[in-house]
Amino acid sequence: MKRNAAKYNENWDFIVIGGGASGLGTALDAVTRGFKTLLLESHDFAKGTSSRSTKLVHGGVRYLGQGDIFLVREALRERGLLSQNAAHLCKNQDFVIPNYSWWGGYYYKFGLTIYDLLSGKLSLGKTKYINKKKTLKRLPTSTPEKLYSGVVYKDGQFDDSRLAINLAQSIEDAGGSVLNYAKVVDLLKNEDDKVVGVKVEDQITKETFEVKAKVVVNATGVFTNDILNMNNPKHGKFVVPSQGIHLVLDKSFLPSDSALMIPKTSDGRVLFAVPWHDKVVVGTTDVLVEEPEFEPKPLQQEVDFILQTACNYLTKKPTRK
Repeated sequence: MKRNAAKYNENWDFIVIGGGASGLGTALDAVTRGFKTLLLESHDFAKGTSSRSTKLVHGGVRYLGQGDIFLVREALRERGLLSQNAAHLCKNQDFVIPNYSWWGGYYYKFGLTIYDLLSGKLSLGKTKYINKKKTLKRLPTSTPEKLYSGVVYKDGQFDDSRLAINLAQSIEDAGGSVLNYAKVVDLLKNEDDKVVGVKVEDQITKETFEVKAKVVVNATGVFTNDILNMNNPKHGKFVVPSQGIHLVLDKSFLPSDSALMIPKTSDGRVLFAVPWHDKVVVGTTDVLVEEPEFEPKPLQQEVDFILQTACNYLTKKPTRK
């Protein structure tokens, strides 16, 4: 990466602030349409939310239950396209929903069949109903008491941070420029108070420089308010941040290639336990926070929530010890 590229060229079509999924996607879209594009990231690429996902490429099963058909169909289409475009980073993953009521299996089989149909030609496979014995074979540490059946459906899994790096490489390959550890510290304006560029501080050398563009895109995720307040200190909060956590457990808690999907938690959400690099990733939560941080800290209530929910479904109980 040529760190001086931005210093010697002051006229861009697009400057994209933020090197997460949204910023990288925006910059790649711009540069492949022929626009001279510069992306600036204050830390590592995908430093924030974009590297801290549940590693799933999914259509939003819970939104189907809420009746948001158009959102689910759009997400499923994007899941299929991403699986094709980044096949080296995506794979099909089996999910099992254990059912502890006699009607649960039929209910989720029906709903997830609609999920399959909405994916059309980009479907990853058909949902199927399985009996208690087959459910325990797929999820050997799931709680057997009062278990009636299971429903198996397919969704996608991917390496989020590697995809971000590949997007950054693609931007460079297409003629754009990407700079990490380049923090935007102020906005440049013309006499009409229009934003025409940014002032940047190199986080390695601590040097500052200015770059100008016809368009400046704020793609900083939960830090969107910081950039907006540079433009107008009285802007206030446009984005209300929240955080979610995952716990990484030993594979012995779920010794299976299948993932566990808990369809309804105590707060009405879903929880996943997904195999990942010989471990199991369990999450997630959703809690409002006052101020976002680059190194967010899990709240005790979040940890307790995941542990308690997992304990309700697993015979090997995860604890804080």
